[in-house]
Amino acid sequence: MIATRLRQAIPFTIAIGIWFAPVPAGLTAQAWHLFAVFVAAISSVLVGAFPLLTAAMIAVGTLVLSGTIAPAHAFSGFANASVLLVVIAFLVAQAVVKSGLGKRISLFMVSHFGGSPLGLAYSIVLTDAAIAPAFPSNTARGGVLFPIVLSVSQGAGSKPGDPEGRRLGGYLMFCAMASLALSSALWLTATSGNPIGVQIAVKSGVEIGFGSWILASSVPALIAIGMLPLLVARLFPPGVGATPEAPAAARAELAVMGPLSRDEWITAVTFAVMVAGWVLADLLKLNVTSIAFTGLGVLLMANVLTLDDIAKQGDTLATFLWLAVLFALSGQLNELGFMSYAGERLASHLRGLSWPVLYVTLVVLYVFIHYLFVSQTSQILALLGVFLDVGVRGGVPVPLMAFGLLFASSYFSVITPQGGSQNIIFAASGYLTQGELYRLGLFVTLAFLAVFLLVGTPWVLFVAG
Repeated sequence: MIATRLRQAIPFTIAIGIWFAPVPAGLTAQAWHLFAVFVAAISSVLVGAFPLLTAAMIAVGTLVLSGTIAPAHAFSGFANASVLLVVIAFLVAQAVVKSGLGKRISLFMVSHFGGSPLGLAYSIVLTDAAIAPAFPSNTARGGVLFPIVLSVSQGAGSKPGDPEGRRLGGYLMFCAMASLALSSALWLTATSGNPIGVQIAVKSGVEIGFGSWILASSVPALIAIGMLPLLVARLFPPGVGATPEAPAAARAELAVMGPLSRDEWITAVTFAVMVAGWVLADLLKLNVTSIAFTGLGVLLMANVLTLDDIAKQGDTLATFLWLAVLFALSGQLNELGFMSYAGERLASHLRGLSWPVLYVTLVVLYVFIHYLFVSQTSQILALLGVFLDVGVRGGVPVPLMAFGLLFASSYFSVITPQGGSQNIIFAASGYLTQGELYRLGLFVTLAFLAVFLLVGTPWVLFVAG
C-alpha cells in the first residue's frame, strides 16, 4: 500500500515541480503549465501510478479548470477524424469475429502458416508490408490487420483475461502493431505523414520520389521487418511452441464449416468495399473515416452487429476517451509553440559537433521526443524542418539527414501505445497491459533505431549520398 501511494505521488510531484518552476524565456506560462500536466500524465503510466484513462481524465480536468486551455481545445480530439476511425475500425472488427468470417480467415492462415507462432507472426508482418503501398492511411491498414490477428488469437484459444493464454494474442498483436511502423517507413505511400515530410525536405534541396524512397528504405526496413517477430518473441514469449499438427487440424475444421453463411457474406463484402475505399480514397477524394462509418452502418442495418454488441465494448469507450484527450493535449502543445521551442533549444546545443555525431544525436533525440506526441504528423510538422536544418548546417549530408528523420517519423510510432493512432486498436485489445506496451515499445524502438542507424546510414550514403 505504501509503495502504491509513493508511486501515485510521483506524477503529482512532477506536475507541481514543473508548474511552479520559472517559465523559460520564449515560452508562455500557458504552454509551460500544459507541459507540466502532460508530462505528469505520461509519467504516471510509466511508473505504474495510474492507468492511462485515469491519468488522461485528471489531466484534462486540471487543465480546463485551471484555465490553462479552453474547453473547446481540450475536447477537440473527440471530433478528430483519426480518433473516430480507430473506434469505428474496432467495432467493425467485432463483426468480422461475430459473423464467423474471422474464424474462417484464422483457420485459413493457420492451415498455411500455423506450424508455429513465428509462422503466424511472419504471415501478418509480410501481409502488412505487401499491402502498405496501396494504403495512404496506416490507421486504416490497422483496421484490416486487427480482425485477422484477433481471429487468429481467439481461434488458438488465446483470451485477454487468461494470464498465460493471452500471451500468444499479445505477441501477435504487438507484432502487427510494430509492423505498421516499419511498413510505413518502407513505402512512401504507406502513411499520410510521409508526403508531408518529403515536402519539408524539398526546402533543403532534397527531391524524393517513390523510387528513391524505396531504394533508400528497402535494406534497413526489410532487415527490421525480418527481425521483428524474432525480437518480440524474445521480449514477450508467446507461450506456445511448434504446433506441426495445427495446419492439418485447421484444414479439417474449415471443411466442417462449409460454405460462407449469410452474415459472413455480408461482412466479407462490406469489409472488401471498405478496404477498396480506403485504397482509392485519395484518387476518389473520399474521407477514410466516412467510409468506416458507412461500413458500420451497413453492418448494423443488416443486423450482423447490434446495439447490444456495441454496448458490450466497454474497452472501446475507454480507449476513445483517453486517445481523444491525449490527441488534443499533444496538439495544443504543438500549437502553443512548446514543441518547436524544445526542438530548437535541443538542436542549438548540438552545434559544433562533428557531422556523424550530430547526425546520430539528432535522430536519437527526434525519436525519443515522440514520447510527447500522440500524432506522427504533428511531430513532422513541428520538428522535422528544425532538425533537418540543424543537421544540414552542421555538415550532415542532406539526403542522409532527410532520410534519417523521415524513416524515424514512421518507426518511432511504436514507442508508446498512443504514439500513432494506428496503435490504439491493438492496444485496446486487452492482450497487453499498458506497462507491457511501454516496455515493448521502448525496446523495439531501440532495435529499429539501431538497424536504421547501423545499416541504414551506410546504405543511404551509398545509394543517395
